Amino acid sequence: MLILLSTLVWANPNCSLESCDNKDNHPTELSVQLKPLKPCSNNPMTGFYRDSYCRTGANDRGIHVVCATMNQEFLSFTKSKGNDLSSPAPQYGFPGLKVGDRWCLCAARWKEAHQAGKAPSVVLESTSKAALKITPRSMLEKYVH
Repeated sequence: MLILLSTLVWANPNCSLESCDNKDNHPTELSVQLKPLKPCSNNPMTGFYRDSYCRTGANDRGIHVVCATMNQEFLSFTKSKGNDLSSPAPQYGFPGLKVGDRWCLCAARWKEAHQAGKAPSVVLESTSKAALKITPRSMLEKYVH
């Protein structure tokens, strides 16, 4: 499944995802609510492009589009899968996440956590509609708090 997902291309003709000028929001990128995407977090700075938005592009093989609020169950779950988000990685400028932090998750990892009963809550206005190619909106809506 991950191989298939990594070959998907997410094109946005109105904005080069690597260099959108509008830092307040990305009106050409829509949320799962079909409204302009809102920032997920700037403390810690998140997003594949480290611009606070859960948006994706051709280089984002993980499709980091689900804005989620970290809980201990998810942090332990993702660590058990080989992706330790709670430990700092200073060589990458990554501070490590703690309970309560918001972070742009890979849509497939969020769905996997849901299936295991370990999914964190979701911020719909900051979750890209690109997530809907991997998980249904109704599933995401169950995790809004």
